[in-house]
Amino acid sequence: MLPPPKGMSAPAHHMAATVVLMALWWITEAIPIPVTALLPVILFPILGIMPSSKATLPYANHLIFLFLGGFFIAIAMEKWDLHRRVALRTMLLIGTRPRRLVLGMMIGTALLSMGISNTATTMVMIPIALSILRQLVPTFTSIEELETTSPHTAHLAVNLVLGIAYAASIGGIATLIGTPPNALLAGMVEQLLNSELPFFQWLLIGFPLSVVMLFGTWWLMTRVLFPIGQIELAGGRKLLKKELRKLGAFSRPEKVVAGVGLLVGLGWIFRGLLHPKYVHDATIAMLGAIALFFFPSGDFERPYVLEWEDAARIPWGIVLLFGGGFALAKGMVTTGLDRFLVQQLNSFAHLPASLLTGGVILLAIFLTEITSNTATASLLLPLMAALGRAANIPPLILMTGACLATSFAFMLPVATPPNAIAFGSGYIGMNHMVRAGFWLNLLGTLLIWATAYIWLPFVWK
Repeated sequence: MLPPPKGMSAPAHHMAATVVLMALWWITEAIPIPVTALLPVILFPILGIMPSSKATLPYANHLIFLFLGGFFIAIAMEKWDLHRRVALRTMLLIGTRPRRLVLGMMIGTALLSMGISNTATTMVMIPIALSILRQLVPTFTSIEELETTSPHTAHLAVNLVLGIAYAASIGGIATLIGTPPNALLAGMVEQLLNSELPFFQWLLIGFPLSVVMLFGTWWLMTRVLFPIGQIELAGGRKLLKKELRKLGAFSRPEKVVAGVGLLVGLGWIFRGLLHPKYVHDATIAMLGAIALFFFPSGDFERPYVLEWEDAARIPWGIVLLFGGGFALAKGMVTTGLDRFLVQQLNSFAHLPASLLTGGVILLAIFLTEITSNTATASLLLPLMAALGRAANIPPLILMTGACLATSFAFMLPVATPPNAIAFGSGYIGMNHMVRAGFWLNLLGTLLIWATAYIWLPFVWK
């Protein structure tokens, strides 16, 4: 209804209105978040931004197939309990003394979250933690009462449950398929910067941050925020071994999934030895995923390692969110809205790059506490590309900072599903999550800033 600002074309004005509308619907969840992501399919042709044939192309971006391949492999891991075996083995390896147990839980969670969704990972790990806590406190009523009668035991409970939730988010940033914002960044780097962000390149960026943040979180929680002290944890190792025995011997399907996962990982790392012009990370992911449909499982009721019925478990809403984010980026470039924003953001050119990077990270962390991390990344990444150009900063620095920050939602139960699952266990209160989340957000801001502003220029070619 409003006329376009001076210097803005009519298509760019329509595109800006689409961005604002989608932002409002994503933040308020007026309709389901994935449904909002479909608006470009309707609005782009109607508003004259681009024809339907082009408006739908972003929903078939090759990075969506990278994530789909990862989803299929992750579903196979869950189907045959390979993820549970990995978690239990990791915890037994690290030890069952109280602080080591927390660390083992967190490392096991982070490892799983690098390949499967943080929600599924949390739902696997929380019951294991609760089994241990029930042995310690058979008559548990509330965390408040436990803090009064046995504060160190209460702190162990908080560390275990919160540690799992936080590790699920922290582990996801390590790989390109670990969390949706990472793949969104890779897609927008292609569309907005005409470059490529391969799997191994991201591993050099995200994995070190994930490791440092994980150990920093463990130390801060178990030493400073909720110190455990001396607790006799009887039966912890015995319980883990019992859970491992329930899984039985390493089955044929588990071996197949582990082997395919290993080969896919190696393929991502050594992709340059193949046909780099045509073979993408998505090619390797889909090759591994489709292979799982061919291998017999030896189970009469489930004859193949992966079956089409398993595809129903794929989070198709995330796939639509990818398409919506890529469509926004495409629309901004096509209409010239990105160039208009660069002109309008010139006032930020005088700000130091380090300060601007820190401000972007804080903004993203705040937004992701109240809305979906994928929706937040979809909105922020194109804006960060424009802001980087306007401020004469490599756009990838601001885009990477914003992308990583959207995965660091630690303060509220509604911020991310792992937080909600942990809060629903009854072993933590809102005060624990807000207290820990505040300090972890500060730690995360510093580490993301160092990664995006200092480390990234060394590893990005």
